[in-house]
Amino acid sequence: MTSSHILESLRQAVIVSVQAEYGEPLSKPECILAMAMSTLNGGAKGLRLANPENIRLVKESLPEIPVIGITKPVHPYSDPENHVYITPSLWTAESVLQAGAEIVAMDATLRPRPTEESLKEIVLELKKRFPTALLMADIATEEEANVAVEMGFDVISTTLSGYTAETVSKTLSGEPDFSLLAALSQNISRPVILEGRIWTPEHVTKAFDLGAYAVIIGSAITRPQVITKRFVHAIPSLKA
Repeated sequence: MTSSHILESLRQAVIVSVQAEYGEPLSKPECILAMAMSTLNGGAKGLRLANPENIRLVKESLPEIPVIGITKPVHPYSDPENHVYITPSLWTAESVLQAGAEIVAMDATLRPRPTEESLKEIVLELKKRFPTALLMADIATEEEANVAVEMGFDVISTTLSGYTAETVSKTLSGEPDFSLLAALSQNISRPVILEGRIWTPEHVTKAFDLGAYAVIIGSAITRPQVITKRFVHAIPSLKA
């Protein structure tokens, strides 16, 4: 499919982030594939996958399904609010595109990057080397979204709202960042995707009512240990 066809296939769609952290029982490519297939059976239209080995296996088995590819560190930082860690470099972006992802998502916050590369330089080089690929900016603020559009990103996602030092307070409500979504939907000339803290069908309905192009859901679907904790923590004796 062309890039325009890929984007059109994701309009008004649920995209599922199928990921497992290092050391979890599901952190195996074959498990990622099985979870991906299950979400597609439920009606998902696209996938967000971490790391080339997972992307490669899923694309070999499901070549027609659009994939948003990222990389993440094997061992998470102790203070991730101050680190760029989602696809932080040209090399990591190339690795997921070469594995078969049609879209590469990158941390597009204004935080310092772990390499000497600037995000603008990375975007220009990716556009040159992969002219048919789509670039997604994972941002936390409206300012970052505006900068990402100027750099040439094709899609904007609210992924990092609540996960930077500037926005960490937004996690307190447990709700998606609907105010950021509304602002971006009105002011940004790119498809805007809501990602982050989507836990209920009502969240999905509200997202599309506010102008979301698509929604990406992760933990609420594919992280059984996180889902289980939410129920366990509802036990009255544990609340005391």
